[in-house]
Amino acid sequence: MLKTHDAGVLNRQNVGQKVTLCGWVNTRRDHGGIIFIDLRDRSGIMQVVFDPEYDLETHKIAESLRSEFVIKVEGEIRMRPEEMFNKNIPTGEIEMIVSNIEIFNKSKTPPFEIDNPHKEVREDIRLEYRYLDLRRERMKKNIQLRHNVTKMVRDFFDEKGFWEVETPIMVKGTPEGSREYLVPSRLHHGKFYVLPQSPQQLKQLLMVGGVEKYFQIARCFRDEDQRGDRQPEFTQFEIEMSFVEEQDIQDLFSELILKIVKKLNPHKKLVLGDNVPKITYKEAMDKYGSDKPDLRFGMEFEDLTEWASGVEFTVFNSVAKNGGIVRAIKAEGGATLTRKEIDDFTRIAQDNGAKGLAYILWREGEEPSSPILKFFSDEEKKELFEMMNFKQGDALFFGAGDYMTVSESLGAVRNALGDHFGLRKNDEIALLWVVDFPMFEQNSDGHIGAVHHPFTRPRKEDEAKLEKNPLNCCAIAYDMVMNGVELGGGSLRNHERDLQAKIFEILKITPEDAEERFGHMLKAFEYGAPPHGGIAFGLDRVVMLLADEPNIREVIAFPKNQNAQDLMLHSPSVMPDEQLDELGISIKEEE
Repeated sequence: MLKTHDAGVLNRQNVGQKVTLCGWVNTRRDHGGIIFIDLRDRSGIMQVVFDPEYDLETHKIAESLRSEFVIKVEGEIRMRPEEMFNKNIPTGEIEMIVSNIEIFNKSKTPPFEIDNPHKEVREDIRLEYRYLDLRRERMKKNIQLRHNVTKMVRDFFDEKGFWEVETPIMVKGTPEGSREYLVPSRLHHGKFYVLPQSPQQLKQLLMVGGVEKYFQIARCFRDEDQRGDRQPEFTQFEIEMSFVEEQDIQDLFSELILKIVKKLNPHKKLVLGDNVPKITYKEAMDKYGSDKPDLRFGMEFEDLTEWASGVEFTVFNSVAKNGGIVRAIKAEGGATLTRKEIDDFTRIAQDNGAKGLAYILWREGEEPSSPILKFFSDEEKKELFEMMNFKQGDALFFGAGDYMTVSESLGAVRNALGDHFGLRKNDEIALLWVVDFPMFEQNSDGHIGAVHHPFTRPRKEDEAKLEKNPLNCCAIAYDMVMNGVELGGGSLRNHERDLQAKIFEILKITPEDAEERFGHMLKAFEYGAPPHGGIAFGLDRVVMLLADEPNIREVIAFPKNQNAQDLMLHSPSVMPDEQLDELGISIKEEE
């Protein structure tokens, strides 16, 4: 090794020792002839001193040092004067007096300050120079945290008797919802591999193969529009198990996530306790308007549909009498909201499908006020206020319309209110399981689609409904939610060929199409497939939440931007005509 120690781990016990350090010049200060360098490596920072009276030759070399030069220094560790202690760094009581220096490499002036963690830098610049961004404290902590999570996952499943098995990256195209990335085959002209959206079918086939307990930290690929918790390529940690029930899988992952949180975020409070609660999909939508509710705060919905059917206010009355719902949430202290802030919440509701957002404010020392109050009788208002436990200082917000529109729009308003009033606290964690998801959903074109994927198993008591009423079937499917973000989900799977064929039939996948796309699965199920199930968690999302970062790009070493571009490598890129010709590909110009 070129160095004897890491810079950031030295302390007063090393005083008097001769050491060799390697790293980058973080900062340089010239104090009247004596030059101080903060030397940075992955472990931290050490102050090194160049004193012309101690060693004139090294001092002359130090005069040429600038930020981000890569150097090696040799010298002796000594105590700093007590009045010069730096309590902000672990090595703040000591320094190195340098007797020898070697410059490995010089550096151009970086496009942003690497030693200033508080200075904002445009994301496009950070991504273009990601190798420099990785030197900054924020990214260094995030990458180390990701390593720690990954190691804990591997150790946990190894201790539980799982085998880590790698599955192929180039597979057959079997569309499961999102667009797939295609890989042309040179040897098989006109044919393509795809990059897997997940190893779903392969891990089920491992169960048919008798592996019984599988896990993998898997790369997955989806050609979909980007947002904060999505990337074209992402990582998930996943398992598949044979001879299990859903509770076995939920208990396993509850244990794992609680272990990770307590180890890596010990300062955070588990607001729902160690026993991860479980609520149904319907309960989540009824109470919070989301299948991934943030339970760090309450603000549950109140169903006012029955009350609304008897009021004179036409908007509420007509909705309630024509199969819609009317719901409301109370924001304690919400009467302080300004007209502009209410307009902002109204836009959020409209962005999520609502026509508007009715409200009532009850400011301290005043009467309740709202554009809609004039449409209610005194008795109707009294009933409403009692149902909502409405009091001075509070605000009420209403949603009226079809079930999904009211749920999703009022759910978005609830989250925005939680942010506005500081109820979504970074030092708190709320974990829960959402279970009993619908098996199927009706798409806008009238066709029935799978809510999770076509291999999800229906609840035993709902199998009889598959023939005539599939939209009323519940799946044995489950998601874990943390602070309003879905960490991941899974299900028990179909392991009988006949049941899987029935699911394909409901999804309008013809026997011929099923054979073409999933024939390998159906064939495997004829050879003694065991009951099995599994789950997959987004590694990037888990680390993002533990690091309190706003998006997963901050916890991935080399991410794409929101346009799915790599600004550092300049990809995707144009390929040479000769290579396209060899693959039999021609590019159609955009019209």
